[in-house]
Amino acid sequence: MCPGVSRLADGSCAGVGCCQTAIPGGLNGYQVSFEEKFNTSGISSFSPCSYAVLVEAAAFEFRSKYVTTNAFVADNGGQVPLVLDWAIGNKTCEEARRNVSAYACVSDSSECVDSKYGKGAGYLCNCSAGYEGNPYLLNGCQDINECEDARYRYPCSVSGTCVNTIGEGNKTQIGWQIAIGVTSGAVVLIVTATCLYMIHEKRRLAKIKREYFKQHGGLLLFEEMKSRQGLSFTLFTQEELEAATNSFDERHVIGKGGNGTVYRGTTKDGEAVAIKRCRLSNERQKKEFGKEMLILSQINHRNVVKLYGCCLEVEVPMLVYKYVPNGTLYRLIHHHRIPFTLRLRIAHQTAEALAYLHSWASPPIIHGDVKTSNILLDEDYTAMVSDFGASTVAPTDEAQLVTFVQGTCGYLDPEYMRTCKLTDRSDVYSFGVVLLELLTCRKALNLEEMEEDKYLSSQFLLVMGEDRLEEILDEQVKGEHSLELLEQVAELAKQCLEMTSDRRPSMRQVAEELARLSRLAEHPWGRQNSEEILALLGGSPSTASEIELGSTRIISFTDTAYIGIRSPR
Repeated sequence: MCPGVSRLADGSCAGVGCCQTAIPGGLNGYQVSFEEKFNTSGISSFSPCSYAVLVEAAAFEFRSKYVTTNAFVADNGGQVPLVLDWAIGNKTCEEARRNVSAYACVSDSSECVDSKYGKGAGYLCNCSAGYEGNPYLLNGCQDINECEDARYRYPCSVSGTCVNTIGEGNKTQIGWQIAIGVTSGAVVLIVTATCLYMIHEKRRLAKIKREYFKQHGGLLLFEEMKSRQGLSFTLFTQEELEAATNSFDERHVIGKGGNGTVYRGTTKDGEAVAIKRCRLSNERQKKEFGKEMLILSQINHRNVVKLYGCCLEVEVPMLVYKYVPNGTLYRLIHHHRIPFTLRLRIAHQTAEALAYLHSWASPPIIHGDVKTSNILLDEDYTAMVSDFGASTVAPTDEAQLVTFVQGTCGYLDPEYMRTCKLTDRSDVYSFGVVLLELLTCRKALNLEEMEEDKYLSSQFLLVMGEDRLEEILDEQVKGEHSLELLEQVAELAKQCLEMTSDRRPSMRQVAEELARLSRLAEHPWGRQNSEEILALLGGSPSTASEIELGSTRIISFTDTAYIGIRSPR
């Protein structure tokens, strides 16, 4: 395509009435056509004809008179230079050799060369070094006698001492012992210099690795590992991880985020692992990394991805985790339709993992980046919390407070953004957004929406405040469960999204509530409303009586009782 603009000047054909464009290399064909819908009213008075020409760019310069007159033909004699290229067929040399009868490089002293335009553009034949002639004919490439060819000059001091060698140039009989000696000496010198350089480089790299290892707290980690018998933690070398990922080939990348890039690898023992190349943002993180790895290595929870070890002898440390095969919760929510009971089970398992990190890890660990893309799913779709690496140990004093906000937009705790104080309630807020994604199947942040609708949390709080929850719920979950159950899950999410962290529940409380809601969702009365349950059991609202005991509502009639649990108001 070469669309016209509003300019027409000598030397530049880019205006009303004409245009020009470069042709990319590697084309197998070229065709010119004119758009019939193009409005020609502006040029019909001075350029009534339409024609195109293919020329060599370096041999042609445009003149504005070519548009309004026949000067193009007059100036160029009716002809313009054009560059053509050619190749044989559309196969590479390797493919062409398989068909001996059609292979064009038939001379014994010929070589096949792939077309410079890439695969599918054919091949060419050349005579081998030291030969000349036609490579497309049998015996078409003949040896060049460099001793007799005037094009080649060799320093033969005595006449008649030049000896032609078939296909390899010539040699002289005089001084060959000296030539061998000089060559051998040069080879020894080069080998010696190369060895010395390699030894120097090896020592230099070893020193750099030791400095990185020390910088990332490796010495402390190593001493602690020796003193703690039975600690299952491995210090991997850079070479081991490069071998596991084919030198960190881009084809092994399984995830990228603000905290680093994750690669899938296979250890020398054949075990699949996920290797994360971290991004450390400040000096405190670098100094405390080894200590924090020791703390994280002691985490043993069924819903937390197992940390096998780390590599500290590189500029940015790398973490080695157990590989979890079924991808992320984000992909499951936004690319598949899953029942709400499974969504609740995953939410409950995630809450249990975060509660463990907050309450039972020593010292407590704050995840800092809870989101659906950091919740992985194993073979049985069991939730595994991941990506809580180098910046998750809870700060113990004001000096350890973060100096800039980290995390993911859409999940960030507003109080954390305002104060830079990362607490366990920051994780609670982010988890509340995860609950919203499970309820609505909408993304936490949608940049395509209007400003007021970009954030899922803002939309949710607005509809909750106006008692319009059903508008935002996923249609599938509305068809699977009663509105009462969905309202209870939404109420829990709302509590997690309180603007003030002190008013949010702990992750332990959230996990307990989700356990109760999961049990409720698995029973028939969690999937129907009160009238449907009464009809199912043969009663009617007029014959039923209700008793409320705290958060429990008992609907009874005749000899049957239906127990439904309502969240506290």
